[in-house]
Formats: sequence, C-alpha cells, structure tokens
Amino acid sequence: MRKSTDIRADFTASLVVFLVAVPLCVGVAVASGVPAELGLVTGIVGGLLTGFLPGSSLQVSGPAAGLTVLVYEAVEEFGLSTLGALVLVAGVLQVAMGALRLGRWFRAISVAVVQGMLAGIGLVLIAGQLYALTDTRPPGTGLANLGGLPELASDTIWSDQALTASAVGVGTIAVLVLWPRWKRAARVLPAPLAAVALATVTVAVLGLPVARVEVTGLLSAVQPPGGADFGRLAGVGAVGTVLAFALIASAESLFSAAAVDRLHDGPRTDYDKELMAQGAGNAVCGLLGALPMTAVIVRSSANVRAGARTKASRVLHGAWLLLFAAAFPAALGVVPLAALAGVLVHAGCKLIPVRDMVPLWREHRGEAVVLMGTAVAIVVTNMFEGVLIGLLMAVAKSAWETSHAHLEVSGLEDCGPEAAPVRVRALGNATFLRLPKLLDQLEALPHDRDVILDLSGLRHLDRACAAALGNWAERRRPAGPDPVAATVTPAATPLPQPGHKGR
Repeated sequence: MRKSTDIRADFTASLVVFLVAVPLCVGVAVASGVPAELGLVTGIVGGLLTGFLPGSSLQVSGPAAGLTVLVYEAVEEFGLSTLGALVLVAGVLQVAMGALRLGRWFRAISVAVVQGMLAGIGLVLIAGQLYALTDTRPPGTGLANLGGLPELASDTIWSDQALTASAVGVGTIAVLVLWPRWKRAARVLPAPLAAVALATVTVAVLGLPVARVEVTGLLSAVQPPGGADFGRLAGVGAVGTVLAFALIASAESLFSAAAVDRLHDGPRTDYDKELMAQGAGNAVCGLLGALPMTAVIVRSSANVRAGARTKASRVLHGAWLLLFAAAFPAALGVVPLAALAGVLVHAGCKLIPVRDMVPLWREHRGEAVVLMGTAVAIVVTNMFEGVLIGLLMAVAKSAWETSHAHLEVSGLEDCGPEAAPVRVRALGNATFLRLPKLLDQLEALPHDRDVILDLSGLRHLDRACAAALGNWAERRRPAGPDPVAATVTPAATPLPQPGHKGR
C-alpha cells in the first residue's frame, strides 16, 4: 500500500500543477488559432491517459509553446477540422517509433539544433504575440510578423484601445517576472495563474475595453476528424507537417524527460515507453480534434518542486482540468487575450538561451553557429524546413571537425645531389573536406627533390582524396634523364591507379 505521506504529497502537487496548467493550456490554444477549450482537452488527455501510462513517472504532458507556431501554420493551411487527423497520424507514428525502440536515438540529436529550434520558436512566438498584446491580428508568420513590428508600434501609439491592451499585457509580464521573488506567495499561487488572475480582475473592475477569450463550450469545441480530413493528408505539405509534429514533439518530450530525471531520485525514464505514451496521448487528442501534446518542462518541474512522489499527481492534475472545463467553462470568457499574450511572450523569451550564447561562442563556436543558424532558418522558412537545415548544419560541422588530417614533413633541411628524399607522412582522416589544404601543402614542397608520401598513418582515406593524391604523384613523374619521383606508400584504402576507371 502507498504511504499516506505519498498520497498527501501527490494530492498537493497535483493542485499546483493544475494551477500552472490552466493559463498555459488556454494561452497556447489561443496562440495556435484554435478554441481555448481544445488546450484544456489536450491537458486533460495528457493527465488522465499519458500520465497513467508507463515511461516517466513525474513529468507532465499537455499543449506546449514549442508547437504553437507549427500548429498555427497547420490550421492556416489545412483548416481546423484537419488538425485532428494530422495529430492522430503523428501519434500513431510516435507509438510505432517507441515499439521499434527508437526512443533512445532521440538523445543523439544535436543539443545545438534543439536549442536553436526552441530559440526560433521563441522568436516567432514573441513576434506573433506582440500583436495579440495590442488586440491586433498578426499579418502572417515569421518574417512578416517581424517586419510589421515598426508599423505595429506606430499604430499602437495612436490607438487608445491598443494602448490599454498593451498595458494589460505588459503588466502581466511584469507580474510573471516579479512574482517568484515573493517566495511566500509563489509557494501558494504559481506566477502564471497569479498574473492572469490579477489582469482579469483589473480589467473587470476598471471596465477596460479589451478583447477577451471567446468561449464556445467544451463539447462544441471537440470536432473529431472525418474521412475528408484524412484525405487531405496525401499531399507533401501534410506529410511534412505530420513528420514535424511527431519528431519535434518526441524530441521535446524526451529531452524534457532527461531534464526531469536530474531533478529527482525516483525511477528513471524508459524512453521507448515514454515515446509510446506520448504517441497514445496524441492519437487520442487527434481523435478529439485537439492540440498535439508534449511533455512540458514548466509543469514537470513544478510537479517535482511541489513534492510529487508518483504518477498519481499528474493523473490528478488531469482530473482537476476536466472538472474545471466541465463546471466552469464560462470562467474563460472573462480572461483578457492581452494577458494570455503576455504569458506567451514571457514563455517565448525563456525559450531563447540568451545567457548561454556568450560562453557557448567562446568555447564551442561551431555549436553556436548551428544554434543561430537553426533559429534564423525557422524564422525565415518554417518549423520543419528550419529544423532540417539545422540538422544538416550539425552534420556538416561534425564532418568538418572529425576530418582532421595533417602532414608531417621531414628531410627538407637536407640539400645537395645526394640528399635523401623528402618524407611526408599523412595522419588523421583524409576526406574531401580537407583535400584543398592537403594539396596546397604538397604543391609547396620543393620540385627538385624526390618525395615519399606515406599514407599508412591515415585512419580513413575517402575516394576523392585517394584519386587526388594519386594524380598528384603522377604529375611528379615527368619524363627526362633525371626524373623527380613522388612515391606513395599505400594506406588501408588503396590509391586508384592513374587512368583506372572504377565500376
């Protein structure tokens, strides 16, 4: 039997996570361009279903700011009714990846790419929510939103309603920043709920003319996908969106699991089971037409800090969300949109690793370039293409760093007709990436001396390098009474003979 202390700890932690989850679920839904209730539906499934399944014992799942941009783009392109089909297929794909034991491979993804992905999401999220902060509709996504910020600032100055809404949003951000410093109050009421509650009360008391969340009702918001919605998945764009949902949600969940494991001494995460649990949750969310879910580090860390002992805390948090959505749906209608925008602007800022950039640039410049390149690519293109560009940059960086090859030259100091040949020993990994440098060094050798090129010290010699070095040796054998020779000692990969054509 469970200890009574565990039951009390899990009950208390579930209430804390519930209070953190409510404004985030609603805010992510509104920012994604879907009814606010769908964010609560995803949070409920994340608690009652994913929270009950094996995998990670203490991390909490629900709608995440990290997928907001991708969901918004999907809804704009395919429509709200097709969102459920996209999420359902992505969830099935996650279950399949977990069953094939691919969960551990997500740990091989470059940390710089993941940080760059989150930074790019943060930038796009902030740019879009700055419009919501003034009760204005954003012009588009990515670059369009960033490019329109000067005009937004100009229009806001001359609009009383926009100034009022922005004051509510900025005040919400200020509470989010300052509330945790009041430790006694922060232990009772989480900062996101405190900020949204204060903004809501202020707007209601003063009667401020700002936009509020539109409430359609829980049952009205749930729209299971139909046959026509699944038919829209045949296009290339839809397939790319499904892959992006599955891969990004999986990576974010498993990276969150690794972070949560460092916060407690309980059972460690089984990555394959956790991946299957996330997939099962997304499949159910897809059937309900709701938002995709991931494990959310904000809620998970709040769960651990609140003293949770078992998975019961996250299951109970889902029950509280269901009770709130069923009993108090009208409560959402009094929440100002500017307050939720402030919550997401604050969340977007936390996704950008500003403090880590300077030390990362000093110690691992290549990683910093990959991080910034991924973030810029996401802003300029979209989520899926940006992540692919980041992965290609990470692969190219790794290939460049591992293809170290250098030449050790001896015998240059000898001179005269009886001088011994110049000996050149190649070491490292000779790939086409290092070929220009190697050839420049070889061409700089004296042309009136014999050269012995020893390749036996190479750990790897690719075909491009082998062919180029063979051609260089052939050019060092001119016709004449006293030819100057270049002798090559073979490496593990034999040099092709001049004029030989490979199959």
